[in-house]
Amino acid sequence: MKTPTNTDVRERALLVGLGLKRAPRLPGHSSDETARESLQELGELARSAGAVVAGSILQMREAIDPASVVGRGKLEEIRAEAQARQAPLIIFDRELTPVQQRNLERGVDRRVIDRTQLILDIFARHARSREGQLQVELAQLNYLLPRLAGAGPELSRLGGGIGTRGPGEQKLETDRRRIRDRVRRIGAAIETLRRQRALRRNARQSVPLGTVALVGYTNAGKSTLFNALSRADVLVSSKMFATLDPTVRAVRLPSNRRVLVSDTVGFIRDLPKGLLAAFRATLEEVQQAALLLQVTDISNPHHAEQDAEVDKVLAQLAMSDHPRIHIFNKIDRLDLETRKAMSASNGNVFVSALEGMGLDQLLCRIDEMMTVDPVRRLRFSVPLTEGRKLALVHGLGRVLHSELHDSKMVIDAELPESLVRRLRLTPVEGS
Repeated sequence: MKTPTNTDVRERALLVGLGLKRAPRLPGHSSDETARESLQELGELARSAGAVVAGSILQMREAIDPASVVGRGKLEEIRAEAQARQAPLIIFDRELTPVQQRNLERGVDRRVIDRTQLILDIFARHARSREGQLQVELAQLNYLLPRLAGAGPELSRLGGGIGTRGPGEQKLETDRRRIRDRVRRIGAAIETLRRQRALRRNARQSVPLGTVALVGYTNAGKSTLFNALSRADVLVSSKMFATLDPTVRAVRLPSNRRVLVSDTVGFIRDLPKGLLAAFRATLEEVQQAALLLQVTDISNPHHAEQDAEVDKVLAQLAMSDHPRIHIFNKIDRLDLETRKAMSASNGNVFVSALEGMGLDQLLCRIDEMMTVDPVRRLRFSVPLTEGRKLALVHGLGRVLHSELHDSKMVIDAELPESLVRRLRLTPVEGS
């Protein structure tokens, strides 16, 4: 029988949201609604980190209190609510400055973490590859380093719990110089891995295979779609950021061309800037892709806002104008009438990755938009004695018609340009 450990005990957390009354908002959304949606998403993040959400508090203010974010009166309310709900952890739905975090912990006599620290904790849980673990640790160290100055009992509590996984367990506050040394070493290791990944990518590109990258908001169904297209077995979970390390698989298109499809980490609103910097090596897979598949959970009532956040991240990666297919996923969750009213306008594709609906149409759209190794229609002849060449034509192309002329097979086919060059095929009369 397994002996319970500290990590087996799920922490109870009180969530605190803060909305600004005059903050910019989406059309049709009030500031209050936007703040509530963000707080609801924070709850999903907390549960993905293993917390039990004991309750939540939302405050609407004209401006942020520079010292304690919420003001002295609200601080007393948060303290009383956390005590009543037996919540030793308080999670704020925004990034806190080191001073604000220390003031809040003193005011509520509880451990306080912010949205950034929570997201970093989830990433630390889900990183599996060496590269992913290094990237997460680098982001955590860069987040913690400015918070060490002047810290006393607050950091002495970094012994376990949500927001402290990874480097927090190493009592980082004892030696800032060692932390900076560790940051440099990790940066060098990530750069080495980045070069190795670039070499592998160049090796793949020596064979003309186009790369397609799945992008979208976290939990939009990218991994389910990846599995449906590639028949892979990537982890599928309703938890946010279940996929962290990129996975690449080959997929055959209707033209018989093969493309490489990459499943990548999901985006989210207010994605910590340190994560984008730390995950530069991984995000290069997205930047080098010939085509993006932007996946949207159309069943989510806030999908338009989520798409706007994805667009922001793509803009940060200088990929706003990259060739893209917009895929609206999870149509199986919509009623039949709504489903019938949808149309593939502007090149959009509607699918259910879980049920396999719309995948054939999606593959055809990828085939149309993939500019790498374009398909060429050709009429040519191959001697019957060249069995290997005939097998490659049938295996890697799409034969539309064939007929026997003397000792040669005359074939009308659609073939990748690279195969035409490789087999030295020349058109015959009538092509």
